[in-house]
Amino acid sequence: MNYGTPEDMSNCTIIMEFFLMEYSSIRELQVLHAILFLLIYIAALMGNLLTVTAIVTDPHLHSPMYFFLSNLSMLDIGYISVTLPKFIVNSLTGNQSISLLGCAAQIFFAIFFAATEIALLVAMSYDRFVAICHPLHYGVIMTPFRCLWVAISSWLSGLIYSALHTGNMFRLPFSGSNLIHQFFCDIPHVLKVSSSEVRDTEYILLATSSTLVLFCFGFLVISYTYIFSTVFKMPSEEGRYKALSTCSPQLIIFLLFILSGMVTFLSPLSDTTPIRNLLTSMTYAILPPFMNPIIYSLRNMKIKVALARIIKTIFFPKKYMSIFETIKK
Repeated sequence: MNYGTPEDMSNCTIIMEFFLMEYSSIRELQVLHAILFLLIYIAALMGNLLTVTAIVTDPHLHSPMYFFLSNLSMLDIGYISVTLPKFIVNSLTGNQSISLLGCAAQIFFAIFFAATEIALLVAMSYDRFVAICHPLHYGVIMTPFRCLWVAISSWLSGLIYSALHTGNMFRLPFSGSNLIHQFFCDIPHVLKVSSSEVRDTEYILLATSSTLVLFCFGFLVISYTYIFSTVFKMPSEEGRYKALSTCSPQLIIFLLFILSGMVTFLSPLSDTTPIRNLLTSMTYAILPPFMNPIIYSLRNMKIKVALARIIKTIFFPKKYMSIFETIKK
């Protein structure tokens, strides 16, 4: 079958692969570009993996808040792994093609991890609401079984939501241009080369999705209104600081995720500025998974102590144990 070229595709040709945008035609810049994003990818993986390891191995972190945080870190690992490895390989090899199946997989898993993360962040905001506003009922409301049920529901809702979008976008053959002006397959640019029938249906799904996101945002705003109202009424300054330090990371991450998504879908599609497309894609595909472990690890003393214990166990002999015990205190 004739796949065509990026420059000119016949309207009657069925698309079986796409060509992604090239950052630069200069080989040295391509390699430098790949190395830079490889370092970012490794840093994001290490940060999230260390967070999960610290929570799983430290009994002091076996609570609902850290259980949800471990799920969030696993989602971030999956989310950044959907696009960035292919992105790096394309830069190193100079081959910008991606198969139709590979494109569908990128969109499916990107939507899956993103939708699940939004649902999980809403659950985390409710957890902080109960912990701060109703501390005496926290153990009764946030039971291990209920937390597990909420986490499973978040993953399942993301799976169903992603299946609806991906199934609609790829239910009809693509024809026309197979050049995607982005560094990976995302919804706006794939819709641009899809049929009008698919676009019309997808716009309806996106409108429905926006309503759900606004509902989640409203729920979060109400939760944090009660949280901040309760926190500022606390007589102890230390208590206020402790309460804010446990709930503010969720709010920062949620706003980062939502704002990055709005930048993506509200900004005009650009066919001629690869740097602009790169910055836009970094905003929502790379920045949230990269920043999440930094936001939590640098603000949470319990996680820092658990990470110090892990590093001590792996890299340092027992004679240095007293040093880390001093840090813990």
